[in-house]
Amino acid sequence: MSTLTIAIIVVFILGYACIALESATRVNKAAVALLMFVFCWTLFMLDPGSYITGNFSHEELLQQVTAVMEKHLGSTSTTLFFLMGAMTIVELVDQNGGFNFVRDTMKTSSKKTLLWRIAFMTFILSAILDNLTTSIVMIMILRKLVKDKKDRIIYASLVIIAANSGGAFSPIGDVTTIMLWNKGLITAAGVIMEIFIPSLVSMVIPAYILSHSLKGELANVAEKTNITEAEALTARQRKTIFFLGVGGLIFVPIFKSITHLPPFVGILLVLGILWTVTEVFYYHLEEGNDKNGMQKRVTKMLSRIDMGTILFFLGILMAVACLETIGVLEALGEGLNVVFDGNHYLVTGIIGVLSSIVDNVPLVAGCMGMYPVAEVGDMAVDGIFWQLLAYCAGVGGSMLIIGSAAGVVVMGLEKISFGWYMKKITWIAFAGYLAGILVYWFEKSVIGM
Repeated sequence: MSTLTIAIIVVFILGYACIALESATRVNKAAVALLMFVFCWTLFMLDPGSYITGNFSHEELLQQVTAVMEKHLGSTSTTLFFLMGAMTIVELVDQNGGFNFVRDTMKTSSKKTLLWRIAFMTFILSAILDNLTTSIVMIMILRKLVKDKKDRIIYASLVIIAANSGGAFSPIGDVTTIMLWNKGLITAAGVIMEIFIPSLVSMVIPAYILSHSLKGELANVAEKTNITEAEALTARQRKTIFFLGVGGLIFVPIFKSITHLPPFVGILLVLGILWTVTEVFYYHLEEGNDKNGMQKRVTKMLSRIDMGTILFFLGILMAVACLETIGVLEALGEGLNVVFDGNHYLVTGIIGVLSSIVDNVPLVAGCMGMYPVAEVGDMAVDGIFWQLLAYCAGVGGSMLIIGSAAGVVVMGLEKISFGWYMKKITWIAFAGYLAGILVYWFEKSVIGM
């Protein structure tokens, strides 16, 4: 291994450490990811000829480097455009009161009944939307339904687990599954059919355990209230926006299977339709409400997209692309196979545990570069390795509250401490995680799915 290769690896590791310690360094992980991206490729350019072999002149070599970067950027951009489209759709539905009826469906006086409703609603919504957005929506609903702080943080902890489990079996439910789906490593039908039951088990077991800590009736069930932000639209219009947005997200995998176009094309189709419908709704509003309506049109929603998250994905995926180009990831993948004797349950299981400590996006991106897709076997499209990777990277993040985007946002919203979560919830989430892996093994080894 050359000195230059080692230098690139050191830069990546230092950047990775800063991302993992974001809460301590107070430096936004998007900034670190962008620096990783630039520094890795800048070091690469000190001697590109050692990685791109061939009888090239200096100018031709530079053109080859540009072609390599553009190829990786094109692959990365499909994920970024998908995320931007999905984030805009969900923001549009939320701001226009589309989730109001979800809140009304949750209402009950029984603590245990509410727990199971929260668990299954979060599980389903995170598969359709994404685990981060679903967590925010469910916490907002919980604040209206549960006044007791001690009870609410138990519900909130279950939201984290259910959101991550629900996102793991859906091609659009988690960033890591979106990445694997966009890359063609898993198919929508394959991951839903084979990961659904393990994901469900990984949610049901923690929910059952937590249900024993909630007894009696809720002290105060909030009355139905109207959301002022949605006053401009009628109830029928809000439901139309909800079903167009959520139904459109469900339609994206179907659109891909029919047209064979990349998923981001389908998400842009849904955004275009929803954009048109909302413009028609707001066009017919009275003049007095138009100012309120303008704040909820797509042109305003686009300015609310979390560009920090988008730039983080850009930086981390392009930094990982550099490691792939210099051959480090392939060598690491071969090393893991040797150490674990090709046991993909152990490899992906460890990756899942690691995803509770560090961000699962670079972990999955690294694995995508480590292992080539095979024609048949565990490494083929929808093979055991890729499906387990989707499950483990998604569900494994529930074991620590900082292990997933859903956990971090709930931690901030409800002020749940790292220590409390680790003491009370970590072992419960781990039990569900292991149970899901065992169910998947049973599916493959005993049933032969």
